[in-house]
Amino acid sequence: MNLISHGKEVKVFAGNSNPALAKAICQKLSKKLGDCRVSAFADGEVSLSLGEPVRGSDVFIVQSTCKPVNDNLMELLVMVDAMRRASAGRITAVIPYFGYARQDRKAKSRDPISAKLVANLITEAGADRVLTMDLHAAQIQGFFDIPVDNLFGAPILANYYLDRFGKGNEEFVVVSPDVGSVARARTFAQKLELGLAIVDKRRPKPNSSEVMNIIGDVENKHVILLDDMVDTAGSLCHAADALVKIGGAKDIYACASHGVLSGPALDRINASPIDELVLLDTVPARPDSASCPKIKYLSVAPIFAEAIERIYEEVSISSLFD
Repeated sequence: MNLISHGKEVKVFAGNSNPALAKAICQKLSKKLGDCRVSAFADGEVSLSLGEPVRGSDVFIVQSTCKPVNDNLMELLVMVDAMRRASAGRITAVIPYFGYARQDRKAKSRDPISAKLVANLITEAGADRVLTMDLHAAQIQGFFDIPVDNLFGAPILANYYLDRFGKGNEEFVVVSPDVGSVARARTFAQKLELGLAIVDKRRPKPNSSEVMNIIGDVENKHVILLDDMVDTAGSLCHAADALVKIGGAKDIYACASHGVLSGPALDRINASPIDELVLLDTVPARPDSASCPKIKYLSVAPIFAEAIERIYEEVSISSLFD
């Protein structure tokens, strides 16, 4: 990609959360990753050394707020503050995976709304805009008083299945793992020209789920199970079990934008009827992910590089939402 110049230079920096993705984005932009070393003092405080000037530059900081969530979030805040104090022209926080997004409302009395708190912190640190992907709740965009571009991972996943299985294959059906994800799954199914089914479940406590029934016909069908994130994989694996045992599905292809993969996730996926789990690399793969051969990663670097280029050139990025 050739980046045009209009009086300021684009620079991309990265924290420690996902350096491989940051490097891939820079390769797509034909840019060198900015000179910035983020480490920690002996007591765990974030230490940052910025090795090049950013005065007047259009700065993009690539940092997912994934595990360790608080360390990565603090790194992002310190980096934004450093860029602002170094007189960067504009600072965009590129957050492929936005942590704390699940706490977006008061589900019961005396709950925090942590997503709003994190939005305030990023804004107060000095970010001018945010570029992210598949927020757990789209309304989090409204928690910010700065522009937010929320890219969609579903088109990347849909193109993968289009290349593999074609369009309008009547032997396949898209399944939403819960009622809350129906809108996302419907759009995904329309792109593939497939039918839609829904897993209706009740969640008695966090990180656990109890499947109740299946709405729609999945009997003797190949199922594509779409979710926005896989954390402990309990919900996904329970849904897959129900689709096979209750619904009579032939096989299960699962996909999600964010592979958080906490705790027992890999063991659960290995033991589940899921044949393949496709994830985007918004969150880096776990060091032991090789123990789960079912998992396949697709890169989001091309779409983030395109978005960065368009933001820099001050042109619309709306076509990237298609």
